[in-house]
Amino acid sequence: MAGSLIKIDEEIVSSAVASVTLGGSDWDSSYDVYMVEFNNVSPSTAEQMKARFLESSSENSTANYDYAAKHFRTSGAFENLNGTNATSMTIASAQIHATTGNANGILYIFNANNSSEYTFIATESTIYAGSGQLAGDNGGNVFTVTSAVNGIKFFINSSHNIDSGTFTLYGLKK
Repeated sequence: MAGSLIKIDEEIVSSAVASVTLGGSDWDSSYDVYMVEFNNVSPSTAEQMKARFLESSSENSTANYDYAAKHFRTSGAFENLNGTNATSMTIASAQIHATTGNANGILYIFNANNSSEYTFIATESTIYAGSGQLAGDNGGNVFTVTSAVNGIKFFINSSHNIDSGTFTLYGLKK
């Protein structure tokens, strides 16, 4: 994929913030597929990482997010996760350890600029959940609204802060 990714936006968190937004006014609508990379994301409190889409640069928090994923962890068997009509997307389902843990992953966003289609995300994430426990997810989310989106907002479940991490949005060259 070298040379195929065009960096659109990047946010580097070095002190606590409530959320991280990519796109919005920086969104380049000339791509069919987008990729988001997040690295070394650490929360203030052990919690899950979530996301919501932006429509006209405004966060959509309605109950229109569905997901399904295969969850894996070093402490037990694989697990199937799913949900419908949630108010956010599940990006990392395991709780990220607050002081020594972090989350890393890649998301692919499809149909974002098509106002007559749902927007989909394919997710791959790994989480250090603390106490030597590694976890991860492989699955997807769908925004069940036919509208164009122009960004994505990441946050930690239960209104806790993101203490550190790097979030980068790319457009996939056609």
